[in-house]
Amino acid sequence: MAAVSTDDLLELATDIAHDAGAGLRDVFGRTLEISAKSTPTDLVSEADVSTERLIRVRLDAARPDDAIVGEEDDDRSGTSGLRWVVDPLDGTINFLFGIPHWCVSIACEDSDGALAGVVFDPMRGETWTATRDGPAAVDGTPIGSRDCQELGMAMVATGFGYDAAVRESQAHVLARLLPRVRDLRRFGAAALDLAWTASGRFDAYFERGVKHWDVAAGALICARAGLSVRALPPAPPAEGGMLVAPPAIVDELLALVSD
Repeated sequence: MAAVSTDDLLELATDIAHDAGAGLRDVFGRTLEISAKSTPTDLVSEADVSTERLIRVRLDAARPDDAIVGEEDDDRSGTSGLRWVVDPLDGTINFLFGIPHWCVSIACEDSDGALAGVVFDPMRGETWTATRDGPAAVDGTPIGSRDCQELGMAMVATGFGYDAAVRESQAHVLARLLPRVRDLRRFGAAALDLAWTASGRFDAYFERGVKHWDVAAGALICARAGLSVRALPPAPPAEGGMLVAPPAIVDELLALVSD
């Protein structure tokens, strides 16, 4: 297959995310068939599965030689050196509870990392995008993160695991962090947390236990918005994760949530 630009990859990802999001918006609020995954509270719906199927069909038609990895289906190998990372519905629990805070996340990457990424919020009609060599944007308008210089002034987003033991350990971290920052927020959709951080709605974000499809697009958007993106070490029983913050506070925040 001929070489393709990052802008072409982003255009494809955005078109597919918009189509997928429109379908999800149409069924939002309806009664859906659901099942449990890792725990009884970790749910997947027929909307997740059917939306990933739609995304894979579109990608296969446009980029048949690329690999695909997604949350709800088996990985597909490829020969082009490119791989699509798909979360068809980030924020499934919000979606199933009728909370209008969920999104579609699609990224394309090569051996060096993400090339293009999109996070689409169908309920607000907002689309965050970035390429490796271009600016982060929302609805086509370039964005930048808030230039927070002090941890004590930072609005920090986070998320929790599904396992009770993991949540207990996360509660200890939050108890240590809460007195040291402006405030904390937990909205339940990692890709949107990252997009909002890139837009300056949050100053920083951290979460353990996130999967690659949760953060692949959002991490690129944050990096292109000028934020530092760091890996979070495991804190058993919690797995490793991701932390994103302005350069001025990233080391202090990382130390505070890593003990």
